[in-house]
This record gives sequence, C-alpha cells and structure tokens, in this order.
Amino acid sequence: MQTKLSKKTLWAGISVFAVNVIVLLGLAFLMMELICNFKGIDFVKSHPYNMIFVASAVLFLIALTYGYLFFECNELLFNVVKLIELSLLLDISVIASLLIGHYLSPEARPFAFFAVMCATLLGRRIAIFSNIINALLIFVIDLNLNVDLTVAGNMQIWQYCAGLLISFCAGTLVIFVSHRVKTRLQSVLLVILLLVPIELIISVMEILFALFGKTSGDAFLLAYGALGSLFSIVLYMILLPVFELVFAELTVFRLREITSPSAKLIKKLKNEAPGTYNHSVVVAQLTEACAIAIGEDGELARAAAYYHDMGKLKSPEMFTENQSEYNLHNELTPELSVEIIRSHATYGAKLIKKHHLPDFLADIAVQHHGTMPIKYFYAKALKMTDGEIDMANYSYTGPAPQTKIAAIIMIADASEAASRSLSSRTTAKIQALVGSIIEERLNLDQFADCPITMRDLTVITNTITQALTGVYHSRIAYPKLKISKN
Repeated sequence: MQTKLSKKTLWAGISVFAVNVIVLLGLAFLMMELICNFKGIDFVKSHPYNMIFVASAVLFLIALTYGYLFFECNELLFNVVKLIELSLLLDISVIASLLIGHYLSPEARPFAFFAVMCATLLGRRIAIFSNIINALLIFVIDLNLNVDLTVAGNMQIWQYCAGLLISFCAGTLVIFVSHRVKTRLQSVLLVILLLVPIELIISVMEILFALFGKTSGDAFLLAYGALGSLFSIVLYMILLPVFELVFAELTVFRLREITSPSAKLIKKLKNEAPGTYNHSVVVAQLTEACAIAIGEDGELARAAAYYHDMGKLKSPEMFTENQSEYNLHNELTPELSVEIIRSHATYGAKLIKKHHLPDFLADIAVQHHGTMPIKYFYAKALKMTDGEIDMANYSYTGPAPQTKIAAIIMIADASEAASRSLSSRTTAKIQALVGSIIEERLNLDQFADCPITMRDLTVITNTITQALTGVYHSRIAYPKLKISKN
C-alpha cells in the first residue's frame, strides 16, 4: 500500500482544494447578491472587512481540512476522485443551507445532509471532522455577508448560533448511527432520529428568548426544525444514487442492488452459465464469512465474489462447471485452451467496467487467479512435448491479489472448486485441501503484494473448512422402498 505522496499527487490534491476555495467564495458572493437585491458590490465597498474575513476563514478552514487529511487520513489524498467528492459535497451543503436559510428559515436548513453523505461515501473519521468545517463555513458566511445582521443583539444572530450547534450535534449523531442503515427505506427513519437534537436545541433557544422577554419573531421554529431534518434525508436520498453512479461508489445500498438476482449481469450469468453462477454463490458465502472473520467488509467481499468469474460469460461452455459429459477442450491444443481459460479474468474486468460497475469489482476479476499456472493444460502440454516449456505461457497474467478481499476470493474460489472432486468431504480432508491450496499460493508469491497475515490465513483456513463441511455435509441414504396409495 502506498504511504508516501508523490509530487504529482500532492499538487493534484492542493489543486482540488484551491478550486474549492474559489467555488465557495463564489457561492458566498452570489448569496450576498441575492440578499442585497443584486447590489453585492455596494455591500463589499461599505463592508470590505466582512469580505476579507470570509475569504480568510474559507481559506483557513479548507487548508485545515487538507492538513487533517495529510496527517490523519493520508490514504484519501491518493484518490483525487474522493477529494472532488468531498469538495462537491461541501459546495452543495453550503449553497443549500444558505438558500433555504434565506428564503425559508435558518432552522429549516438540511443540517445533517453533509454529515450523512460524508459518512456513507467517505467514512466516519473524515465525516466527523468535515462536518465541523461545514458548520463553521456556513456560520461565518451567515454572520459576515448577511445585511440583516447590522444591529447588535439581533435575534437572527442567536438563530445562526443555534444553527451552528444543531449542525454539529445532528451531524455527529447521524454519523454514528448511519452504519446501521442497510436499506434506502431505513434512511427515512433517520428523520425521526434527527428531530431529537434539532427540536431540543430550538426549544432551549425559545425558552431563553422568553426568559429575557424577547421573541424570535417566528412561531413556527419547531416546525421548521422538523422540515430541516426532512430536507436532510430527502437530499440524501436524491443525491446518493447520483454520487454512486457518477463516482462508482460502493455503498451498502449499491452493494445489495448489484448482488440482487435481478441485477443485469447476475441475471445473465444465472441464465447463460448456471454452473458458474452456483459456484459464485458458494464462493460468495465463503468469502463473506472469511472477510467478517478477519475484520474486512463482508458485504463488499460478497459482492466481489459474485462478479469474480463474470468473464466466463464469453464462452461458458468452455468451463467445467457448465459442461455436461463432453469436454470441448479435448478438441483443442493446450495453448488455445489456456488462452480461452485465462482470458475470462481480463474479459470479466472489461465487462464489469462496460456496465459502469465499480473498479474494485474489475480489479478482483483480474486478480483472483493472480499469476497461478493453469495446471491441467500445463501438464497436458508437458505430455505432448519432449523438451521443456515455459510455465509462464500457461499461467494467468495477473496481477497477484492487491487486497485482503482479493486474496480471500483466490483461496475460496480454488477451495470450492477443488472440494467438488473429493470423494469424501470430511472436516480433516477439507482442512488439508484448503491448507495445501494456501501453501501452494504462498510458495508462488501470490500474497506478496497484499497485506494479508499468517494469522489471517489461519482464520481463513478454519472458516472455509467449517463452511464447506456445512455446504457439502453427508446425508442419510433414503431407503429403497416404493410406497403406493394402497
């Protein structure tokens, strides 16, 4: 795994954030134009320090975000697409909050939208910090570019302060519960959860106003708070599928959709290569169990396993699991057979990308066999040749697994296929089989480029053994007895 930023990557990240500073300042100025009835230039001339303060605050907060990613979430800086996602989410959140706050009410803003989107797409650690940055940006723009806030002690100032608190509290709450949301329908329930901090803070603000003999001037603040939580989830439901499609994001919702029996490629595999489909289903079960056992994402591993052999759709009849009694390779030379077999890895990756599925699935498709030799045809070629032959010509082109999930699928794929040939599938025999498969791949350096450990491999061996023993358990023979109605 890459740990040092190259100059190219460093400047790419800085460029994304620099552009975002310009975009945010542009949004702030446009908002000021709306508030000032398109006389924003006059406001800037009469309040130059406000604009300077906003520009400085935006620059400082974005620079702070980059610094946080550099020191705490370094891996994100290697992915420019992720940085663009983060910047775009920040821009959407700022403009949505400013517009709704101006035309409706500060309490009706989608306070939790940015937080829940970040948590879903970028992870909890980044979401927590970025949510604070988002809340501060909106607060700074509100206080410095709003011409209504010209009188000290204006009630609207307290509303914006309450908004800052709501953004932080509601956003943090939704970040910590979002991982429990597994379906899009469950996302709707977040509206109810968000009502707790939003309504509580608004109620406290209203009580304080009453105690000091003042009024907020709006009798519908609690209703606006409920509307704000609704706006947050509605925007989330609308924009999340867009981000999933445009940036090929693998959210839990997307993973479940692409592994559904009705998904286009899954349905095609089931109809045209039923043997491969059944094999993939079992491999997916094994992979998910192994991933969870070593602390990896089980849903992601399951999805990758469903698509790892998708390249066999090109010539399904050329693969054993889809053949009946006759093997078509009997008519071919070992060289041609090898080319057909190993091409399923690269063709699978192309097919996945063609259907606009995430690159991670395509990477697994080409990595799950690594650079392993195709032993059956290598042995066949040796029998037909007197001299030595290059084993590389009878091997997959790789690369070797780059992630733990790719390594798991490599082991699970080979274990499931090999276990079918066992005459007796006892626990001891399956464990010995899985152990030999892992040992062979270790000897051929198939795990040299991924961070899998020997402890992980031990856990994987035990998990696959237990699962395969359950899948291919022995049954009691039915008695040979004919029974009729009489």
